[in-house]
Amino acid sequence: MKKHSISLSGHRTSITLEEPFWQEIKAIADQQGRPLAQLIKEIDAERFDERPAPNLSSAIRLYVLRILKQRLTGL
Repeated sequence: MKKHSISLSGHRTSITLEEPFWQEIKAIADQQGRPLAQLIKEIDAERFDERPAPNLSSAIRLYVLRILKQRLTGL
């Protein structure tokens, strides 16, 4: 796993992700035509909808999984 530093809402935070998840979240942001930081900021905000709230790295992994499953099922 590798730590990645990103700025969210004006503050720096680090995210520890396996390289395949990091590459995929970057690809998703590119495909959606928006900055990576914006996508991660949205994932960060949405993770508090779950109880207990996952940490940001886990929330990103779950988001990537959800997007890939949607692509496979065509939903």
